[in-house]
Amino acid sequence: MRAVHVTGYGDVDQLKVVDMPKPEPKEHEVLVKVKACAINNTEIWMREGAYGTGSQSGWRPEGVHFPRIPGSDISGEVVQVGEQVDDGMSGKNVVLFPFTSSGEEGTEHISADMSFIGSEYDGGYAEYVVWPADLCFDMPLSSYSDSAVFSVSGLTAWHMVKQIDAQPGETVMVTGANGGVGSLNVQIASKVFGANVIAIIGDLEDEEKMKELGATHVLSYRSDKLAEDILNVNDGPIDAVLDVVGDALFSTSLHVLKKGGKFCISGSAGGQQTNLDFRTVYLKHITLYGSVLGTRAEYKDMLKAISAGKIEPVIDHTFPLEKASDAQVYFKNRGKLGKIVLLP
Repeated sequence: MRAVHVTGYGDVDQLKVVDMPKPEPKEHEVLVKVKACAINNTEIWMREGAYGTGSQSGWRPEGVHFPRIPGSDISGEVVQVGEQVDDGMSGKNVVLFPFTSSGEEGTEHISADMSFIGSEYDGGYAEYVVWPADLCFDMPLSSYSDSAVFSVSGLTAWHMVKQIDAQPGETVMVTGANGGVGSLNVQIASKVFGANVIAIIGDLEDEEKMKELGATHVLSYRSDKLAEDILNVNDGPIDAVLDVVGDALFSTSLHVLKKGGKFCISGSAGGQQTNLDFRTVYLKHITLYGSVLGTRAEYKDMLKAISAGKIEPVIDHTFPLEKASDAQVYFKNRGKLGKIVLLP
C-alpha cells in the first residue's frame, strides 16, 4: 500500500510517501480501506515536536516511535476481519473512534494508557489501516469525506460543550470559530444545546457562513476594542468561552466572562503560554477546564446528532494522499474555513 511516514521531528520534509505491505488485522481487529482522512493540529504538532522530542512526545510516557503513519480522523470500508470479529462487519462503511484506553466508561479519555491512532498506532495517512472492531462505528453520512471530519475535532468540540454545561439561552463565545474544532463548537453549542454563540474569527468575509452554522454574532479578533465589542453585542458579560487559541485571546476571554463564568480550552494556536493574574480567576469565581477528545458515549451521541442533520461537515479543501506535505502547510494557513481532508 501507499502511506505517508513521519520519519522524525522537524518540518514537512519529514513526511515521506512510501510503499509498504498492508497491515494484517489481529483477531479482534478489522482492516479498513481508508477513503478519507482529515487533518488535525495534533499530527502536525507531533511532527514539529510541540509535545516534546523524545519521551513525552506523544500521548504516552514513552514517546512517539518513528517512522509513524499519522492521521486520526478516518472513514473507510471494512475489507477484512480478524478471527474473532463477526463476518457481518465486512463491507461496512465506518468511522474510527480515535484512541484505545482501559479507562472505565466516562473516563476513557483521561486514562493513563490512552493511546492515539496516528501517534501510538499507525493512522490514516495510508490506503489501509487496522483498528479494533469495537471502535469502528457506522458512518453518520453517506459521503466518506463528510464523515471523516468529525472523529477528533467533533468529539473534542462535543466534550468541550458538555464540560461547560451549555444551556439554552446562555451566551457562549467561540474563538478560532472558522477552524475544524471551532466551526463544530459553533454548531454544537447553538444547534444541539441551544446556546447563543459569539463567533470570533479573523476575516469577516466569512460572517454569513458562521451565522449559517449557528452563530448569533460574528466578530473579528483584529478589532482594537474586541472586549468592548463582545460586551456590547451581548449587552453585558458572557456565560462561557470555548477556546482553541490560547494566549492571544486569553485575557480578553477572562475579562468578558461573567462572575461564575466558565472557560474551556482545547488548543493554543495563538500561543501556548500566557500570564495569569489569579485574582481574576478567584474574584470572578471562574471555572477553568482543560479539554481534549471525549468519551465513547459522547462519540455515539455526536454521531446521532450528525445523522439527524444537526451538525454539518465544513470542508475547506481536499488533497490527494501524496500531497500530504502540501496539505499540512495549507492547514497552517490563516483564513481557511473548516477541515482539510486527504483522499488516498
